[in-house]
Amino acid sequence: MVEQVTRTLMRTTDILVTALFSPLAVAAIGLADLYARLPLRIGLGLGAGAIALSSQDTGSGATTNRDEAVTQALLVGVLAGIPFALFGVLSGEQAIALLGFWADRDEIAEVADLGGTYLAIIFLTAPARHVALVGARALQGTGDTYTPMYVNVASNGLNIVLSLVLGLGLLGVPRLEIVGVGIATAVGNVFTAVAFLTAIATDWTEAEFVYPRRLVIARQLLVVSAPKVLEGLVATVIEFPFNALLLVFGAEVNAGYQIGRRVYQQLTSPLSRGLNVGASIVVGQSLGEGDPGAARFDGWATAALGLVTVGTLGVVLAVFADPLAGLFTDDPATLPVAAAFAFTYGVTAPFTVLYVSLAGALQGGSDTTTPFLARTLGLLVFYLGFSAVTSVFLDWGVFGVYLGIFLYYVSAFLVVAAGFRYGDWAARATEMMAERGSTADDN
Repeated sequence: MVEQVTRTLMRTTDILVTALFSPLAVAAIGLADLYARLPLRIGLGLGAGAIALSSQDTGSGATTNRDEAVTQALLVGVLAGIPFALFGVLSGEQAIALLGFWADRDEIAEVADLGGTYLAIIFLTAPARHVALVGARALQGTGDTYTPMYVNVASNGLNIVLSLVLGLGLLGVPRLEIVGVGIATAVGNVFTAVAFLTAIATDWTEAEFVYPRRLVIARQLLVVSAPKVLEGLVATVIEFPFNALLLVFGAEVNAGYQIGRRVYQQLTSPLSRGLNVGASIVVGQSLGEGDPGAARFDGWATAALGLVTVGTLGVVLAVFADPLAGLFTDDPATLPVAAAFAFTYGVTAPFTVLYVSLAGALQGGSDTTTPFLARTLGLLVFYLGFSAVTSVFLDWGVFGVYLGIFLYYVSAFLVVAAGFRYGDWAARATEMMAERGSTADDN
C-alpha cells in the first residue's frame, strides 16, 4: 500500500504539473495514457501469472519452479515491450489525433501534438516498464513486499522530482513542460527495471534467475496470464471510445474526467491495489500449503477489510469532492465536472474494492478468467454501452456517464463474488501445482 501511495502520488503530480499549462495539456496526457495502458496491461497480466505461480510454489516449497516462472515472465515482458517502443516513435501523434476525430479540429490538433510527443517518450521504455511490473509481483508472491516498496518508493520519488524540475523549469533547468513530464516517467521506468533485475540477480531476494527449461511452467504462466492480459486490453480499448464520448461534450469534460478519476485514485487506489496483491499472496500460499479452506477464508477476510477501509475513504471523497477537485484546477468549465466525477467514484468505492479484492483472491488461485468476464461484461454493457445510450441518444448528458460508471463496478463485483463463492478455482490450482510438481507432497 505504501508503494502504491507513491505511485499514485507520482501520477497525481504529473496531472498537477500539466494542469498548470492548460486544460488541453491535461487532456493530452490523459489520452496518451490510454495508449500507455497497453504495455501496462501486458505487464500486469504477466505479473498475475508470476504472482500466482510464485505464491503457490513458495507455499509448497518448490523454489526451483518458482525461480523459473519468474525468469520466464521477465523474458516475455522484455520481448513484448519492443513493439510498443516502435509504435510510440512512429505513430504517437496520429494515434492521439484518432481519438478526437469528431472533436473541434483546432483543439484536437494541439492535443495530438502534445500527447504524441509525450507518448513517444514513455513508450521507448515499455520493455523496462514490463520488467518493473513483473519483477514486483514475482517478489511479492514470495512474501517479499518490502523490496518492491523500497524500489518503487525511490523510483516514484525520483519521478516526482524530475517532473517538477523538468516540467516547470526549476533549479535553472529549461522549462520542458509536457516533454519534461514524459522524460521523468521514462527515467523512472528504467531505474525501476534495473533495480529489480539487480535485486533478483544478487542475494538481496529469495528469488533468483535460472536457465528456463520446463515448457509446462511457461505454458501455465501464459494460461494464467492470458485472461488478465485480455482483461486489461479490453479495458484499455474501451477507454478509447469512452474518451471520444467525453470529447463530444468538450475537452473540458474530458479534462474533468481525468482530474476526478485522479482524485479518486490518489485517495483510494493505494489501499485497493495493496489488498488485491495481498489477497493473491495469502490465497496462493494457503493453496500451496494444501489448505483450500484457509484460502477461501483469506479471500473473504481481505474483501471485508477493504470494505471497511476503502469504503470509508469513498464516503470522504464523496463528501469533499468539490474541494478535492479544486486542488487540481480552478477552470470554471472543468471544476464542476471534475467534482462530479470524483463524487461518482466515491459512492462507487465500496463495490470497487470488493471487486478488486476478490479478483486478487481468484488470481492467487490461478483463476484470472472470472475477473476477465466480470470486467468485460461491466465495461461493454454499462461503462460504455449504457453511458453512450443515455448520455447521447437519450440526451441525459454527462449524468448518463456517471451512472454508467457506478453500474459497471456493481456488476463486476457481483460476478467475481459469485465466482469466488461457487467456482472450482481451488481444485484447479491444486491440479496445476501437481502438473508442474509443486505440491507440498512433491517437496
